[in-house]
Amino acid sequence: MVIVMMGVSGSGKTTIGKLLAEQLGWTFVEADDFHPTANVEKMRSGTPLTDGDRRPWLAALRKRIDEACNRGENVVLACSALKHSYQDYLERDDPACVHYVYLHGSEELIRKRLAERKGHFMNPSLLHSQFETLEPPADAIRVDVAPEPEVIVAEIRKKLGL
Repeated sequence: MVIVMMGVSGSGKTTIGKLLAEQLGWTFVEADDFHPTANVEKMRSGTPLTDGDRRPWLAALRKRIDEACNRGENVVLACSALKHSYQDYLERDDPACVHYVYLHGSEELIRKRLAERKGHFMNPSLLHSQFETLEPPADAIRVDVAPEPEVIVAEIRKKLGL
């Protein structure tokens, strides 16, 4: 099974994803690690990525998802997956293997978290454009990001029966 922790930057994908993977004894994968250097530099400078920029990133992620599903490896993937087309592409080869958890919160809360975050390449000025682009999957498990990470992970585990 692959659980995709999705949402805008600052929603807690990495924090929640790592904690969930640790509790389950699963592999944690950070989608940001799959971005080409040019994408990282664009985001750092405050330039939104285009679908063309995301194409090689999504292809690398789908390859990693497919490998996990084919091997029966359990993975928690922290990935924005903002658009339905990205979500459909990532799960296309094995939809039954991929489950989305949508980490949602208000733009104000997430903007505050981004302001406090240190050492990440994502420019906080891009947050509003991410909210405008966001298309949560209808069948995603929706989880509010306001509580503490341990509470969020417990809710995810309960909703997924893990």
